[in-house]
Parts: sequence; C-alpha cells; structure tokens
Amino acid sequence: MATALFAAGCFWGVEAFFERLNGVVTTRVGYSGGHVENPSYELVKTGTTGHAETTKIEFDPNIISYQQLVDVFFECHDPTSINRQGEDVGSQYRSIIFYGDEEQKEIAEQKIQEWSNKGLFKRPIVTEITASAPFYDAEEYHQKYLQKNGSVSCGIV
Repeated sequence: MATALFAAGCFWGVEAFFERLNGVVTTRVGYSGGHVENPSYELVKTGTTGHAETTKIEFDPNIISYQQLVDVFFECHDPTSINRQGEDVGSQYRSIIFYGDEEQKEIAEQKIQEWSNKGLFKRPIVTEITASAPFYDAEEYHQKYLQKNGSVSCGIV
C-alpha cells in the first residue's frame, strides 16, 4: 500500500470524493501542516495552528496510481483559490499536496504544470507542494461524516 495526503478545503467532501475510487483502500480525515501537536478541530478551525484540513488516502498503486489521485485532487476543488473553498474561508482550507518522497513531489509539480497548460482555470494554480508533515486524525465524528449523516457532499463534491 501507499499513502497520499491532500488538503483541498472541507475534508468531509474531499474524503467522500476519494473513498469512492477503485484502488483506494482507506481514507482518514485530519490535520496536517501546522505547528501544534495533536490539535483539535476546535483549535484548527480558528486558523491559528497552521494546519489544513487534510485527507489521508491509503491506496493500492497496482490499481490506482499516484498520478491518477493527483488528477482527482485537481478535479475535486478549486486549486486557484487562496485560503478558500466555497463558503469555507481560512488557511485551514488551503490547497496542498503533501508529498511523501521525491517521486511524489515530481509528480505533483508535473501535474500542476499539466493542469495549468490545460487552460481550464481563469487564475493561476496556487496549490502548495510541501513535504509531508505529521498527520493528526480528526475526531471520530468527522470520519466518514457525510456517510454517517446521509449526505453526498459538503459543497465541493
């Protein structure tokens, strides 16, 4: 198995988008990219911890590639919006690809160039590419939130 970490706004919708893909084994939502250990949702939502709402994806690379996951990442949110996805505003909703190794970093950089060249967006892609940071699981009530509550989206899916 392999791991991918993506931040693309509300983690409920991002998780729902990825968990439906063949080859994705598990998803978890949580927080990454900040300066506070073991942050809570109550703290992260203030925007003061530096964390982004992040989805951790465990996947089988024999079924789905990291390249395909990055493409889905760009399909599931607006990568041209700084610190905002829909109604969600703040640095905790920024667009980030957390890479686990140099190969993931190179793929992310290539995909940003590829998606920029497609001309689908009216503004430049502002997605951050940064080395994986500690990932902290969100509280259990956030896991599979949309499934648990009979919803299909939180505005981005």
